Amino acid sequence: MSTADRPAIQTVIIRPERPGDAEAIHALTREAFTGKSFSSGTEAAIVRSLRASGDLALSLVAESSGSIIGHVAFSPVGITGSSGDWFGLGPISVSPERQRGGVGRRLVCRGLGFLQRRGAEGCALIGDPEVYGRLGFRSGGLLYQGVDEALVQYVVLNGAPFPAGTLTFLPAFDEE
Repeated sequence: MSTADRPAIQTVIIRPERPGDAEAIHALTREAFTGKSFSSGTEAAIVRSLRASGDLALSLVAESSGSIIGHVAFSPVGITGSSGDWFGLGPISVSPERQRGGVGRRLVCRGLGFLQRRGAEGCALIGDPEVYGRLGFRSGGLLYQGVDEALVQYVVLNGAPFPAGTLTFLPAFDEE
């Protein structure tokens, strides 16, 4: 294959959300979750609500060729018995044509690095253990509203103790 016949490599840049990105993030989030069996259909509204309430602690986008192709949100969470800074991961969105290509992994890893540098004790989520286990998340010890404990996962940062208790998300996650 000659150099001219090879597909162009599309550079992906991970960066913090900027003013003016909100509508592209909203559209991407809606598109990424449309038709997914695990989707509540409220993911885009959750991100909007977190942003509006000032609770979007960290918002990163993946950009390629000037377009936003991925997004991850981190917001504060509570864990009974823990007084440290814990964050929730999600929603995370990747454009359908770029899913399963490592964009989501890069967003999560970059976000966890930011949280670690901020001194966070950890990050929690509700999700597929096969997906998030590859990123260092584990289950056990956290409970959330009757959800199967295997789906309630966390990663500990900065040598914090393993969490044990009930996980609570912000009111934005109650969007309907």
